[in-house]
Amino acid sequence: MLSFLFWLGFIFILHSYVLYPFILKLLIRKKGIISNRSMLTHRPALSIIIPAHNEEQVLAEKLNSILASDYDLNSLEIIIGIDQSTDFSGLIAESFQEKFPHYKVHNFSERQGKIKIVNALVAIAQHEIIVLTDANVLFTKDTLKALSQHFIDPSIGLVDTRMKNYGLKNTGISMPESNYIAGEVKVKEAESALWGAMMGPFGGCFAFRKICFTPIPANFLVDDFFINMTCLEKGFKCINEQNAVVLEDVSNDLLIEFKRKIRISAGNFQNLSRFWRLLFKFNGISFAFFSHKVLRWIGPVFLIFMILQVLAEAEHSLFYSICYFIIIMIPLTFIVDYFARKQQTHVVFLRYIIHFVSMNIALFLGLLQFLKGIRSSVWQPTKRHQ
Repeated sequence: MLSFLFWLGFIFILHSYVLYPFILKLLIRKKGIISNRSMLTHRPALSIIIPAHNEEQVLAEKLNSILASDYDLNSLEIIIGIDQSTDFSGLIAESFQEKFPHYKVHNFSERQGKIKIVNALVAIAQHEIIVLTDANVLFTKDTLKALSQHFIDPSIGLVDTRMKNYGLKNTGISMPESNYIAGEVKVKEAESALWGAMMGPFGGCFAFRKICFTPIPANFLVDDFFINMTCLEKGFKCINEQNAVVLEDVSNDLLIEFKRKIRISAGNFQNLSRFWRLLFKFNGISFAFFSHKVLRWIGPVFLIFMILQVLAEAEHSLFYSICYFIIIMIPLTFIVDYFARKQQTHVVFLRYIIHFVSMNIALFLGLLQFLKGIRSSVWQPTKRHQ
């Protein structure tokens, strides 16, 4: 049984990280699909929703980036939810009152968490197209134009942005994380072009139709994937737009990023428990959901079985002996990287190994957190400008 699980796990992990992206490339090439990068002139009215908790370091810069957008401000409704901030976020938000024609600040006296804030603000939004965005994600001049153009097509339910990171450093985990995100962008672009079934936006900024929205369960931890899958469930398409560029400072601290991935992992399993039926539609959505998301989420479980098989057979097989050697070298990678950084030496290759290993440990811990039960969706935002 362990031998079977070893090879099944190997195939699943190989498929999700290597074969699936390759298959997408082949399908795109075979169908001759070329992404349409032209900017259409459709400019619907937008409701921009910004949940904010202790975001004084970035909120003014965020609002100024909206002001600088090449979009009619009279077509924009800005709604900010200040979630019991203990800093100057509320005062900063109110200081922009005169700069936008349609602007609302809602101060919540009790800590709500992002999910409840989103549910409350979407309910009062005046426009059909909602742009949900984090306070630390900056718009470029064309972000709103590029996002909104696709909603001229009534089949489009959600449009994602293209996240570009700044503040990258070779001293921490930011470089591998940024490259991982870049790979995800390519996969999501292919899923969009082939089936209109992008598997989750980058939660920092995306747009969706209000008609697609279903209130997110109060204890859920990942709102963006829930909204995405609800759109697909209702028969709408979810796509990404490469011209809708937004800027975000990427985390450089391994421990902070590790904690964030645990939370996201727990939220992923919440979403799997809600949307598992989509796996049995046997269409593009099912294939993308299974290959891109589910296999990665359950990957750590297979890795455990693979390690157990290696430990059981290492003495009896050259192949498993080599696998055993690789396994025992992984902790050494963390140690070498630690002492190398102490000497101001940065072996970037080691960071990619550390990133993959830590990501899968976080996925497993998130699974345990999900199985234990999640009662609250409140969390502290990642430290800005690390």
